Amino acid sequence: MADAFPPECVHLTPSQTTLVTANQDDRELIYRIRHAVYAQELRQHNPDPAGRLTDACDHWNTYLVAKVANQISGFISITPPGQRSYSIDKYFSRDDLPFSTDSLYELRLLTVVPVHRRRLFATLLMYAAFRWVEAHGGEHIVAIGRREILPLYTRSGMELAGLSTQSGAVAYDLLHAPVAKLRAYVPKISKVLDRIQSKVDWQLHFPFRKPANCFHGGSFFQAVGDTFASLGKSRTVINADVLDAWFPPAPGVLTALHEHFPWLLRTSPPAASDGLIKTIANARGVAPSNILPGAGSSDLIFRALRHWLTHSSRVLILDPTYGEYSHVLEQVIGCSVDRLLLSPSNNYEVNLERLEALFTKNYDLVILVNPNSPTGRHIPRADIQTLLGAVPLHTRVWIDETYVDYVGSDQSLERFAVGTENVLVCKSMSKAYALSGVRVAYLCAAPHQLEGLRAITPPWVISLPAQVAAVNALQDPDYYTARYKETAELRAQLCQELELLGWQVTPGVANFLLCHLPAKGPDAVTMVRDCSAHGLFLRDVRSMGTELGPRALRIAVKDAVTNQRMLKIIKSLIRVPENSPMFRTPC
Repeated sequence: MADAFPPECVHLTPSQTTLVTANQDDRELIYRIRHAVYAQELRQHNPDPAGRLTDACDHWNTYLVAKVANQISGFISITPPGQRSYSIDKYFSRDDLPFSTDSLYELRLLTVVPVHRRRLFATLLMYAAFRWVEAHGGEHIVAIGRREILPLYTRSGMELAGLSTQSGAVAYDLLHAPVAKLRAYVPKISKVLDRIQSKVDWQLHFPFRKPANCFHGGSFFQAVGDTFASLGKSRTVINADVLDAWFPPAPGVLTALHEHFPWLLRTSPPAASDGLIKTIANARGVAPSNILPGAGSSDLIFRALRHWLTHSSRVLILDPTYGEYSHVLEQVIGCSVDRLLLSPSNNYEVNLERLEALFTKNYDLVILVNPNSPTGRHIPRADIQTLLGAVPLHTRVWIDETYVDYVGSDQSLERFAVGTENVLVCKSMSKAYALSGVRVAYLCAAPHQLEGLRAITPPWVISLPAQVAAVNALQDPDYYTARYKETAELRAQLCQELELLGWQVTPGVANFLLCHLPAKGPDAVTMVRDCSAHGLFLRDVRSMGTELGPRALRIAVKDAVTNQRMLKIIKSLIRVPENSPMFRTPC
């Protein structure tokens, strides 16, 4: 897992190197290579008349093999736990080992054939073995390293165990490391791994890089309990780290669920969500063929982007923006991502001229969250329609309108999108319709954009309670319009109160506020931590953009009473006296 060779010698054969699990034919050749290297070259073992070298561990180990032009260039062996023995048992007593053998994987026989020893094959094989162990749930790795190449092991994060042995003419040292320690080391060799990944056809049954989890809000479940044994605590915990609606769903939603809930729970939903699709289409003034349903916008993001894009794709996103996009693009798909940086100096407003100029770079996909999160800024519909006219037809444009209803239904681009060749609107019903818990979303676009995605949409993608809730919500637009108006008033009031504390608040249009904390005072990490101890959960948003800095946090807008509870907690933490004018009840 470390670069054991000078930089000028580090390369792999382009487009010819594959990394596979050895089959039986490969194993027979491996045994002959082992004999050539360890018996004849290193004189570790006595020569065998048949020219083969094997042992008992070969009955239960796995070999990973690097090949060039279908010829073996190197290999490494992995012995899993739970078998009769490890190779190290031939040299060391388990009682002398400074680590447990529970969940222990042994790496051995790291071998590169002579013609490839000045290339990066040893690093490739070590990393592949580490990923094998990690992907199989291993917790600890042990190896015996030939003394002449110990830096290859120690620079990977492995530690000397203080035990050595001699085998024939070869001296070995025992090394080990927890998998978690080796995982922490991986970012240090990211550039080396980038080069390896670009040159190797990785044919193992797990990804080259371990996919990272995308962090969202939801830390408040630490207080409520993720096994739901203490749901009553939801009445006192303030979950302002997620952007769930502060108001309940429309009355018709609650009535339908309350009256029919046992039946809804035990009954299979319409497989293709046809009734929901028709209701959405009718509410938005489009055809049912323009609608593709999903179990929340994350479902659609993962499904669509992985279907359209590859490692060689190029995508443009805003920065900062909703973190799910960069996670899927970079951590899951691994494509190239460019960012249009938004500046706090102009309240994160999108410079439309700069954005239009970037369209000439022939991206495969452009993603615009509008209104944006975490900034809350919105590009007016007329402006964005004009802007989209400059996008090349071969570039898809994905408009995420999760929060557009807070601005006004007339600001949606859904009807515009269905008449275009390359624009899709992603619409979540979670935040604006108070349905976060049931997960309903949809794509709205011309039918040809949805055809391929429809083929990979599973049946029953949306549960029956969710379909019933969404249909009833869409039938009561007046209820929600009134709630959006109240949200704007609550947001303005909360913004004013936060600014009185010296917080820099970005003027947003949705159900949340992006804030920058004063230089004199706690940073976002400290504020989030201290508030959580008082039952108030806020969101540190540094991970959503490269330039947000350590003092950026996001706070959801709640009802008037809850907003005052939040302010009281915040003021107590920044030591504002209760007799201060800052503690006044706003008019």
